[in-house]
Amino acid sequence: MDLDPATLAVAVAQGDRRALARAITLVESAREDHRDRAEALLAALPERETALRLGLSGTPGAGKSTLIEVLGMQLTGQGRRVAVLAVDPSSQRFGGSILGDKTRMERLSREPLAFIRPSPAGGQLGGVARRTREAVRLCEAAGFDLVIVETVGVGQSETMVAEMTDIFAMVLAPHGGDDLQGVKRGVMEAADLILVNKADRDPAAAAHTQGDYAAALRLMRKRPQDPEGFPCVLTVSALTGTGLREAWAAVERLWLWRRDQGHLARRRAEQRLLWFEEEFVQQALARLHRDPRLASTLRAEVEAGRLSPPEAARRALEA
Repeated sequence: MDLDPATLAVAVAQGDRRALARAITLVESAREDHRDRAEALLAALPERETALRLGLSGTPGAGKSTLIEVLGMQLTGQGRRVAVLAVDPSSQRFGGSILGDKTRMERLSREPLAFIRPSPAGGQLGGVARRTREAVRLCEAAGFDLVIVETVGVGQSETMVAEMTDIFAMVLAPHGGDDLQGVKRGVMEAADLILVNKADRDPAAAAHTQGDYAAALRLMRKRPQDPEGFPCVLTVSALTGTGLREAWAAVERLWLWRRDQGHLARRRAEQRLLWFEEEFVQQALARLHRDPRLASTLRAEVEAGRLSPPEAARRALEA
């Protein structure tokens, strides 16, 4: 398939899955000529922001992938189109990633109404990949009704996914912590829903964990963008499917309320501004690296203590 941005944009807008995969590969590329094409591609896409963007995080082993597959199968069975962007951790030593989430979602990967794309984190902090926002934009342009961003599951600091989605859900396993763990700032206060998974194994433990986190959430200040009853804690089982319909009903209710109250539009406007600021920083660094002489001089001065890091940064921007 031709990588001409206009041609690719038309194919993506028509729902061509191969074109969507090629488009995501293009926007994830770090090559300078590919970045120019990627920007042209994004500019040529139709404006479609009707999809529900759901961020899903949680501790490793909590059952995120299994939960996504069961939920995805339920929704595609209703005729909805579901895209899953699964971010896989990258090796700090070798840089590689397993990208095994598609293998975990074997049934959903064969579903014609579903699209699963694993991407490496590539050293990006916050549990998402560098170009996850662009991938979300492409999936929306391709006509998907739901875009799920599954993060690497790094822990308390994983809040970046909440800054690019409409609803942010945390998936935990029973015995995942006491009420003190639940009241910690960071990822917990960013969550709109907390799903205690694997409730089928030990219902009593799941109910106890649900109670601990529900009590902790009541101590936090109620957010103006939330209706009564949110954030909430629910018990689910990805293995049996128990509680997933109720969890999805809660997601939809919160999303529709935010949309109708105008909170969703404001949230997405803030996200676009944040995207701009992050992209500015990344492009400034890229320009610095394109001038090896300036970069090496400034680094040497900083390393020797002859120049402070803020002063070096100012000189780099001026240059």
